[in-house]
This record gives sequence, C-alpha cells and structure tokens, in this order.
Amino acid sequence: MKKRERLYLFDTTLRDGAQTTGVDFSVDDKRRIAKILADLGVDYVEGGYPGANPTDSEFFATNPFDTGFVQTRTPPRFTAFGMTKRAGRSASNDPGFQAILQSKTDAVCLVAKAWDYHVRVALGISNDENIEGIIESVKAVRASGGREAMIDCEHFFDGYKANRAYALACAKAAYDSGARWVVLCDTNGGTLPHEIAEIVTDVTAIVPGSHLGIHTHNDTENAVANTLAAVRAGCRQIQGTLNGLGERCGNANLTSIIPSLLLKSEFAEHFETRVTPESLAGLVRASRLLDEILNRAPHRHAPYVGESAFATKAGIHASAILKEPETYEHVTPDSVGNRRRVLVSDQAGKSNLIHELERLGVDVTRTDPRIVTLLDQVKSREAVGYAYDGADASFELLARRLLGEVPQYFQVDSFRVMVERRHNALGEQVTVSEAQVKVFVTGEAEPLWSVAEGNGPVNALDSALRKDLGRYQSIIKDIELVDYKVRILTGGTEAVTRVLVETHDTSTGERWFTVGVSPNIVDASFEALLDSINYKLLKAGACVG
Repeated sequence: MKKRERLYLFDTTLRDGAQTTGVDFSVDDKRRIAKILADLGVDYVEGGYPGANPTDSEFFATNPFDTGFVQTRTPPRFTAFGMTKRAGRSASNDPGFQAILQSKTDAVCLVAKAWDYHVRVALGISNDENIEGIIESVKAVRASGGREAMIDCEHFFDGYKANRAYALACAKAAYDSGARWVVLCDTNGGTLPHEIAEIVTDVTAIVPGSHLGIHTHNDTENAVANTLAAVRAGCRQIQGTLNGLGERCGNANLTSIIPSLLLKSEFAEHFETRVTPESLAGLVRASRLLDEILNRAPHRHAPYVGESAFATKAGIHASAILKEPETYEHVTPDSVGNRRRVLVSDQAGKSNLIHELERLGVDVTRTDPRIVTLLDQVKSREAVGYAYDGADASFELLARRLLGEVPQYFQVDSFRVMVERRHNALGEQVTVSEAQVKVFVTGEAEPLWSVAEGNGPVNALDSALRKDLGRYQSIIKDIELVDYKVRILTGGTEAVTRVLVETHDTSTGERWFTVGVSPNIVDASFEALLDSINYKLLKAGACVG
C-alpha cells in the first residue's frame, strides 16, 4: 500500500479567531482552548500576537504546553504571530519584532505583503525593500533558537492575479531564506476553488508542496472548498479555526475540514494527519466546549457537528434511514461524536416516533396502541402551531405524560404581568416590567407567592417563576433562559404566536428547547417556561410529596 502523505493542521483560533465580532479571549480562555486543540490533534496552535495587548503578552510569557497549564501527551507546536521587521530598521532594532522573538514558542508565523499594491499603499516602500524584509525576518527567526519560521503571504491570490511575478518572488524569497512553511493567504476571501487550484499548482513549481500552506477566509462561503482544492493542488499545511471563527465571515472551518480529510476516501486514502479516529470522535465535544467558553449557542445546522447535521423528519426518509443509514447519511454520526436524530413533526410516521422514544429510553413496544395516540396528538398539536422538531424537551414531556411518567411537581394557580412606562426620579423615561406568580407545590397546603422585575414581561415572568419553588428550588437554581424566539403564525388581531425557549443548565452544560403556543405571547412564553422547569425536574429525578 502506498505510503500516505502527511498533512499538517495549523489552528489560528486564538489569533485570527479572536478577530471575530463579539469574541474577546482571556488568558484562561486561551489556555482552555489550547487544551481542546491539543486533545483534537492539531500540529500547530497559533496563540496570538506577543506584545500586541496585555492578554497576549501574558499568554506568551510561558509556553502553555511546557509549563503544565495545558497537559497533553503529544503537544502541538506553540506558535507566535507577528509582522516581518519594519522597513528602514534592522531586525535587531525593531521592538515589535524582538517581542516576537522573545516569546516562549516553538515556531513563529510572520505576515508579509505579497501584493505589490499593498506594498506601495500600506507599507510605502519599494517591492525590493519588501522582499529584503522577508529574507531578513526569516533568517532572524531561524537564528533565534532554531525555531520554525513561517511566512503568511498576505493577499497572495489577489497579488498573484495582479502581478504574478512579484507574488511568486515573495513566496520564493521566503522559501529560499529557510522558511519551513510558505502560507498562501486568500485574505479577502474572494478567490474561488478553481482559481485556488490553478494558482497553487503554479506555485508548486517555485516552492515544493511539502513547504506550502493554505489560509482562506469564508467571504464567498468557499473557505472549506478552497482549502480542500489547495490540498489537492499541493499544499500540505492547512490553516483554519475551530467552528470557523474569524473576522467578517470567518476563516476556513477546521470542524468541517478535519472530518472531510479523515472520512472522505479521496483524502483519507492519500493523506494522514495527527488526528486519530478516537480524537475525531470528540469533535462535537470540542466544538461545543468552544461555544461554552464564548457563551454562544451552538450552530444547529453546522456540517458534521451541528445538532441537525444528522437529523431527518420526513417519514419516508426516517423509515429508510433506520433500515439502512447510508441512504441519507454521508458519514456515520458517531465518527465525529454526533448522533442520529429522527425528528417528530407533522411529517413524521411511526418510524420517527418509535426511534425517538427508543432514544429517550421510553419503554414501549412497537405495537403499543399509545404510539398511534401520541402520533395523532403530535400532528393535531402541530396543526395549531406547535413544532416539536425543534423542541425535544417538550416532546419528551408530551410522550411521558401520555404514558403517565411525569408527576405533577407543582401547579401554577395564577400569574399576572404588569408593564409600566413612566419617568423615573431623574426625569428619564423608563419601561418597567413586573410579574407575580402564585404556585402550589404538590403536597404543600399553602401557596408560594413570588414577585420579580425584569427586562420585559417574559424576563420578569421567568424570574418570578424561578424565584421560589419550595423544595425544588435547589434543583432549578442553575438553569437560565439563554434564547427566546417568537414567531407569529397567523395574521390579524387574533394572531397565534409560537415561542421557542432555549434553557441552559450552567452546572452541567446541558441545553434543551421547549415550545409554547397561544394567541397571547406572554401565555405562550409561560407555557414554554413551565415545560423547561418540568423537564429539569424530571431529568433530575425530583420527588413529589
């Protein structure tokens, strides 16, 4: 069997991913993410830009893989990012460049202009001065303790199309000076796969593919396709980010690239990486851990790792997929740590329903007449607006209630919500929401009254409901409402509203979705909130009485 070629995975989540709108990593965040990446099996972790800000300076004061901050059996190469030396100065007389050299890293990745337009406009120097800067910078890195030197050829593909000879000259200068990797960057993200393939093929005549890397952005939704096209054309280092983080539309998504490399025969038969089948099975977990650190909801429709990546709700598809999974699955879900989801909806048949009940651990036989009753209930309820394909927790409660498996933990006797718009003591116009809830906990003679204010009527109602639930309070204390979606199902003054609520348990990391429907948006919201709390109590095994 022909020996497979080695591909090297370079993760820039901590540097390029940090440029994502709304993302701001702490030092502790960076260490936690570095551990996730090390466990996954990437070859390089680019930690940031030493000296650019206090966080990166602290992070680069030590190598996290050498000091015990990140414990892993086979650590990746810790990499610093920076710029080539400034024009008009030597490498030894450039404080910013020296900060990079003084960082505790295994490798240094320097960005260099490869488009003559940027050399003129951004740097204000001659083309020759830019190439001299690349050469001197690479040599300085190699002389600083034998670390790997890499050059990110910024705007390479646009530069190639504008001035092929100069772009190639920049790449050749980096390689001839001793750069381990010459990385071709689609910085603006506008290059298409066929262009990537043609240009990379041309570059391999100047720089061997064993020293070529690819770095793409997703501005045309082609970053993953461009990366794979570059690998086919000769690149052997792949740069990207976990979950596709990055400025504008993001970088090439390693959570899509890595499984494609390992599970698609065109790549798996010819290439190998440091990612093992065992670590690949932790891909979903790695993706979700990053979302937890960022306090973001996971992208449900993400390829491979999304909750809906292996979901189907059409009855005919469900029947086929349960008999022969290959009919509608391009890879096995468990290969990436995901699972098959056969959804329950108004398009569902008995196959969907039985599969979902089995997954939930509901003990029923295929001939149980209650299955038909449940299916009828699902379809009739979805006819008036419910949607269970996106609300697993509400479906499980519906099914278990039909089977008599959900106790009545408490009963809401009444609730009231008040919204007042007024001027405060400073004369500022404010809107205040206040909710009052009266609850009877099963087995208790006296009701519990709770009052709470909130940022809007639903937040106030949620706060009041979870403020005091008697003996169940300790069970629900760590849950929080993290997403709230409203859809108006019918028009006019008698509009029916559907509310989908996402709840997060901060103690376990679990998330679940519940649904409520009513002509009154507050009532629909309250129904979804009640399901959310009852689901938590059911899963926690709460006792009644």
